[in-house]
Amino acid sequence: MRTLVSPLRRTAGRLGFDPYILAILATVGLALLLPARGGLAGGLTHVTTAAVAVLFFLYGARLSTRAALEGARHWRLHLTILLATFALFPLLGLAAEAAARPLLTPELAKGLLFLCLLPSTVQSSVAFTSIARGSVAAAVCAASFSSLVGIALTPVLASLLLGGGTVRVDPGSVLTLVLQLLLPFLLGQLSRRWTAGWIAAHRPALSLVDRGSILLVVYSAFSEGVAAGVWHTVSALQLLVLAAFCTALLAVALALTDRVGRRLRFPRADRIAVVFCGSKKSLAAGLPMAAVLFTAGDVALMVLPLMLFHQIQLMVCTVLSRRWAADDAQPPAGARPSAADPAAPQPVG
Repeated sequence: MRTLVSPLRRTAGRLGFDPYILAILATVGLALLLPARGGLAGGLTHVTTAAVAVLFFLYGARLSTRAALEGARHWRLHLTILLATFALFPLLGLAAEAAARPLLTPELAKGLLFLCLLPSTVQSSVAFTSIARGSVAAAVCAASFSSLVGIALTPVLASLLLGGGTVRVDPGSVLTLVLQLLLPFLLGQLSRRWTAGWIAAHRPALSLVDRGSILLVVYSAFSEGVAAGVWHTVSALQLLVLAAFCTALLAVALALTDRVGRRLRFPRADRIAVVFCGSKKSLAAGLPMAAVLFTAGDVALMVLPLMLFHQIQLMVCTVLSRRWAADDAQPPAGARPSAADPAAPQPVG
């Protein structure tokens, strides 16, 4: 089996596709053809709830509290990334939602705003920063901060900015968020004394648990969408329009984070971390949050913009990181950039 998977993974990578995204798309196809119905759907809901709790427990267990506290000393960089993630992006999302209303269904337009409220990724932000020869330590701390803050802040922003009956803001939903997301995360943090070494030693196997949990969420959400008949409201033209909005959001975020990094006179390595951490959105965090925050009939359409944005950001950032890494005229990692710095990051789009 491994001899078959590895070549497929390498081929997908060369084509610019994340194999995990291909797995998600296959799961979507399965849900469209064979959705869970009746008693199976009820059982799947309980399994998905447990899987999401395990997922956030692992997030907490993996996050090094000591590394996060040590990284806090670089407060200007972390504050810049947090503001890009939870202030700049929500403003862009409000503009995108308003512009998309005449062109897309209400759920897809609100889905554009929802993706802008999510925290940054950790794994891919760090990977792209490393490829581009940026500050990996800064990226690790900043992305970890973003994930931690997002668990609490994203639901608050969603309830404030989405509203209109789309987001569950009743006391029961708040308790669900605490029990399903925040409590497992905190338990994971408290367990690090006993679990950190074991988790580090079994990282590949636990990665399958992570991704399997997300695939369960995707299958459950899209099965509910089929049962509710929501896919009859989406056309091919709307998907193209949605992809255009996602591309525009990413281009603006890349350009603005690059510009802010220059204006604040961050070293080149830190500017790269700002661009990659401040312009990305987490699919792994967004899908479970959507399953908790939104009604069953809305989840599938609400997360579609996020799935498109995630694939677009991977393809664009792959090209961008390789271009920066290939630049031969790089200053020392700690050097201050000058106005004529030919190796400084350039905005995309």
